[in-house]
Amino acid sequence: MVKIHVLIACLLMANYFMLHQAIIPPQNLTTDLSALLEFKSHISLDPFGFLDNWSSTTFVCNWTGISCAFKSQRVTALNLSNWSLRGIIPPHLGNLTFLTSLDFSHNNFSGFIPLQLANLISLKQMNVGYNNLSGEIPSWFGNLQEIRFLLLNNNAFSGAIPLSLGNISNLEKLNLGYNLLEGNIPKGIGNLSNLRTLTFRGNQLTGSIPSGIFNISLEEIDFAENSLSGTLPIDICNHQLKQIKGLNLSVNQFQGEIPSELYNCRDLEHVSLSYNQFNGRIPRTLGYLVKLKDLSLGGNIFTGGIPMEIGNLSSMQILNLQSSFLTGTIPWPIFNISSLRVMDLSNNSLTGSLPLDKFYNLPALKELHLSTNQLIGSIPSFIWECKTLETLDLSKNNFTGGIANRVGNLTSVQNLLLDYNMLTGELPSEIGNPKLETLYLGSNNLAGHVHPQVFNMSSLSRMSLDENNFNGSLPFSMWTTLPNLQVLNLDNNKFTGMISSSISNASKLTFLSLNFNSFTGPLPTTLGKLRFLKRLFVGANNFTRESSTPELKFISSLTNCRELEKMELSLNQFNGFLPTSIGNFSKTVTVFNAFGSHIKGTIPSEIGNISSLESINMDSNEFTGSIPSTIGKLAHLDRIYLEHNGLQGSIPAELCQLKMLGDLYLNENMLTGPIPDCLGELKSLRRVFLHLNNLTSTIPLSFWNLNDLLSLNLSSNSLSGDIPSQIQNLKVIIELDLSWNQLSGDILSSFSAAQSLVFLSLAHNTFRGHIPQSMGNLISLEYLDLSHNDFSGTIPQSLVKLGGLNYFNVSFNRLEGEVPTGGPFANFTAQSFLQNFALCGFARLDLPPCKTKSPSHSGSRNILKYILPPIVFAILIVAIVTFLLAIKRRSREISSEISPGEGSLLQQFYWRRVSYEELLEATDSFSTNYLLGTGSFGSVYKGTLLDGSEVAIKVFHLQSREVTKNFDAECEVLASIRHRNLIRIHSCCVNRDFRAVVLEYMPNGNLEKWLHSENYFLDVVQRFKIIVDVALALEYLHFNHAPAVVHCDLKPGNILLDEDMVAHVCDFGISKIFGNGETMVQTKTLATVGYMAPEYGEKGIVSTSGDVYSFGIILLETFTGKKPTDDIFGEELNLKQWVSKSVEANSVIEVVDRNLIHEEDQNFCLMEQCLLSVLHVGLLCLSDSPHKRINMRNVVTRLENIEVPLVKKL
Repeated sequence: MVKIHVLIACLLMANYFMLHQAIIPPQNLTTDLSALLEFKSHISLDPFGFLDNWSSTTFVCNWTGISCAFKSQRVTALNLSNWSLRGIIPPHLGNLTFLTSLDFSHNNFSGFIPLQLANLISLKQMNVGYNNLSGEIPSWFGNLQEIRFLLLNNNAFSGAIPLSLGNISNLEKLNLGYNLLEGNIPKGIGNLSNLRTLTFRGNQLTGSIPSGIFNISLEEIDFAENSLSGTLPIDICNHQLKQIKGLNLSVNQFQGEIPSELYNCRDLEHVSLSYNQFNGRIPRTLGYLVKLKDLSLGGNIFTGGIPMEIGNLSSMQILNLQSSFLTGTIPWPIFNISSLRVMDLSNNSLTGSLPLDKFYNLPALKELHLSTNQLIGSIPSFIWECKTLETLDLSKNNFTGGIANRVGNLTSVQNLLLDYNMLTGELPSEIGNPKLETLYLGSNNLAGHVHPQVFNMSSLSRMSLDENNFNGSLPFSMWTTLPNLQVLNLDNNKFTGMISSSISNASKLTFLSLNFNSFTGPLPTTLGKLRFLKRLFVGANNFTRESSTPELKFISSLTNCRELEKMELSLNQFNGFLPTSIGNFSKTVTVFNAFGSHIKGTIPSEIGNISSLESINMDSNEFTGSIPSTIGKLAHLDRIYLEHNGLQGSIPAELCQLKMLGDLYLNENMLTGPIPDCLGELKSLRRVFLHLNNLTSTIPLSFWNLNDLLSLNLSSNSLSGDIPSQIQNLKVIIELDLSWNQLSGDILSSFSAAQSLVFLSLAHNTFRGHIPQSMGNLISLEYLDLSHNDFSGTIPQSLVKLGGLNYFNVSFNRLEGEVPTGGPFANFTAQSFLQNFALCGFARLDLPPCKTKSPSHSGSRNILKYILPPIVFAILIVAIVTFLLAIKRRSREISSEISPGEGSLLQQFYWRRVSYEELLEATDSFSTNYLLGTGSFGSVYKGTLLDGSEVAIKVFHLQSREVTKNFDAECEVLASIRHRNLIRIHSCCVNRDFRAVVLEYMPNGNLEKWLHSENYFLDVVQRFKIIVDVALALEYLHFNHAPAVVHCDLKPGNILLDEDMVAHVCDFGISKIFGNGETMVQTKTLATVGYMAPEYGEKGIVSTSGDVYSFGIILLETFTGKKPTDDIFGEELNLKQWVSKSVEANSVIEVVDRNLIHEEDQNFCLMEQCLLSVLHVGLLCLSDSPHKRINMRNVVTRLENIEVPLVKKL
């Protein structure tokens, strides 16, 4: 019976185990087989077929990438590295419970790491680096206590680093680099005592490094490219970290000084702390790290220089100290580190020369970067002996001397960069190294012909010889012998000749820049075969068109360059028409510049097909016809520059379709009709210049809703109507010029909303009513011109608050009352208040004094009403009689002293005369000690009159009959002129043998002295204001004086400066006065060489345009510091051509006075832009044809528009 029970129990137990086995699958090799086949099913791409033998018909342990344990025959290692697999990691891999090694690195797995992998408790190393895995790093990694190597780098893991990683006590290597991890480094990482390599680089970690990490026996720390901050501990190497070999903390936000105790980590081989905010000095103790191979400290904020002890690092191979504010000289022992392969000290402030008398030993040097420092002297000869050099970069220093012939010893050099120095001499032919790929020699003073060998380096891909003095023509064969050439920059040289049609052989060209040379002939149509060409810059040369056709055929050929992006064709002599094929340009073209190139005819409507065009810059040509309406199709267009042409017709309404348009320059054409209303709907508009056209009707009401408009110039048209209250919407406008129109109505108080307004001109309209008090709220205003209107009432006292107001003009209105006396009004002159109804104020303003109100009784007023008139009448009778007697007596005196022919003129002046004796006393008998200068008609002395006033006395020579005529002319002109910027006559003195005029004394001498004498200097703003003063003076002489006055001899010596450095034009003794309608006369040559207009020197023709030409020369001289007769100029180059090249390249740094502007200046971009604009105005004055020169009224308008941003910022 017992046996039966035992048997039943055994059967039940066996049944239980069989049932249990049916529910829980057996953990054996079959399990591994199923898991791996499931994994295979989740692979979407196996390009090399590595998984082809993964099938149930093959023993698992023989599958590719699989390793099994010998005894258990279970899968222990899965290595699929570098198989280019694509797919996801399935949860079934969690069944490989015997797995100790998992390597999926360098594949394309995506998705999350499944939770089931937490079952792999035997895992010792896991590498899933270089995939696309994402999500957070699983916290269950902390339960894998056996794991020693965990590499999750180069994926897309995000979130924080799990705190649980601090529990993996056996971990030796942890790499989480290049993910998207955030937050702090967990403090628990400092508890991993077995850790040897720790990499977190390339994440977004913040905070400081936990101090515990510095107490682990780490051999490598790499936390580069995060946002970690804080300082490094002073005792960083006094604990377990002494055995560290690599420390990389670059590209973070660490601060403080580098601990000098770092030298205690004597095993350090690699130290990279670059691109942080470390400060202080580089520790000298780093020189004790004798095993150091790589020292990278660049991109910090160090003080002082490079420690001499760095030269002790005899094992160093890489030294990177670039961009670290280092100063002083380079320690010469550095050049004796024989193991050095890379030295980068670029972008610092290192000074001095490289020693020529020291021993250099750099047999392994491959890269030497010393660019962007302040090194001087010649290039040491040892550099030419470094035969292993592959890259030599000495650019942007002050090296002098020539390039030695021994440059040919650099047989391994691939990149040679010597640009932006002061190297001189010719280019040695030995530079033609067959391995050379990059040759940059731009911005030096190299000269002469370029040896043909330089153009015979087949490996050369980039060549820049710009901004030198190279001359001669380019060899026709160069385009064949440079088959790999991609970039060629020959800007700003003196190259001549034609461009060969064989240029098509340089088929890899992407960048071709020939700006500012003297190339001639037509551009070859074979340019169209350069199918990779992206940039073509050929501006400021003498290129012409092919004579066979009036069209510019090369433009048609360029339509075959399908990668072309930008073209610069400006300032040439094309003298032809744009072809209609311009519409076939590639959609990649964004910029088309062709200004000032004598292009004629109409603008083809096909231009509207260049769909990606962002800028049209074709101003200063000879275009006629209308503006193509098809331009409205260019959806990306943000700049239109078509000013200074002969365009006619109306402004096309299609421009309103350009929703990105920011700049619209159509000024100085012959446009007619109204301004399209819809232009006011282009909210992108920032600058609108439509002045000097024939536009009519009213200003569209929508214009006043352009909230972001910065500049609006509608001056010199025929616009009418008034200014609506909506002007208050222009809250950010800086410049508003509505002058010289027919606008009317009152000025509304709404103006006060324009708090940013700097320039406001409403002159020469018919505005009426009172000037609103609210204009005092225009706190940024610097220029206000309300002259030549019909304003009445008083000048608002509120304008006194405008501290920045430096130009104010309310002349020719009907204003009355007292002129305000405070604030900027203390600096204004009489020119601001001319011809008003009843203004009163200070005598210096040539205004009557204001009547003071005093209390009086009505009885007193009644008495005065009867007594005062007879008394006044009696006084007048006595005064008239006395005056007549004085005239009669004085006339007798004059007639006894002068000839009859002189009397008629001088009777106008006798009441201003001073005696000859007073002038003798004032000048100590015209002593040479008082002599200020000598001219063609007389000498000028400084003197002090009896009343104490300092004056300049011009005494005329009496050697010829013309003296009297010239004296009379000067007196007549000066006596009739009253302008702030013209010299003023005080008196004159005449006797039989003596003629003199007494003028204002200018204590600061003339402009020539300030431009060309030592110890004198004018800054940008001072020079600009002087030029504006001269322009205003000439504008007055040419337009506001009847008859018009021509100066004839304008030059810096005739521009005098008062105590406030205000300019006054003098020497009108040789001026010609023209009557009604007369514009030209024949005369002998009186002007000064270099300043006279061409028609004046050749034919003796005098006109106001001649003064414009002289003004243009003076403007260029003022900002370049070069006289027109300077030695650098001759038959091939003059001042105008020299400046023109720089202006058309949109860069003035090469021509302006070197003391005016530097690239490191805070306002460099602003100053450069303003100077470009100023020099452009000067060039407009220098057209060879007097009819094509702008007039002085336009000059003043342009300069005043430039003055606003210049003076405000500087």
